[in-house]
Amino acid sequence: MASSRSAIRRRTLPARLLARVERVRLVLMDVDGVLTDGGILFIDGGSEGRTFDAKDGVGLHLLRGAGLSTGVISGRTSPAVRRRARELRMNEVHLKVRDKLAAYEDILKRRGLEDEAVCFVGDDVVDLPVLRRVGLAAAPADAHPAVLREVKLITRATGGRGAVREIADLILEVQEGIRKRLSRPEGNRA
Repeated sequence: MASSRSAIRRRTLPARLLARVERVRLVLMDVDGVLTDGGILFIDGGSEGRTFDAKDGVGLHLLRGAGLSTGVISGRTSPAVRRRARELRMNEVHLKVRDKLAAYEDILKRRGLEDEAVCFVGDDVVDLPVLRRVGLAAAPADAHPAVLREVKLITRATGGRGAVREIADLILEVQEGIRKRLSRPEGNRA
């Protein structure tokens, strides 16, 4: 169930944006700056580390439980990212991608989806080609200014600090409300 304290309030969003949220079936995102705060810890011996927010993980788990698919498209790769994607049972994991739009188009084709069924969360200019195509383009509050100008939904949280959870909560709240309305007997409609 969506949090009643969700930072993005359904009631404050325009009807056109809510209609976009209703159609989402797949939530894709960049990693660095979205699932993480963008920091990369270089460890002696050539390893890397990243910090992920547990709240974002719960949000992705809840989306999956509601029947939505999730995934990442990132220009970088690391064992930490692969492990996190595996823990979250993401459906699509595309790392070390040079052309995010080509990877996105491949996902759509394989899954038989239209742009309107996809939410993409990005934070930097390399994400713009995908953000311009999807039905619901979203970004963390600390995304690059060019991205913030293009997206339809900006979280209050920054990347790696609950931004993905805000989006998950909104999607769940809107889609759960639709399911409840549709499941009411005709005579009980308010």
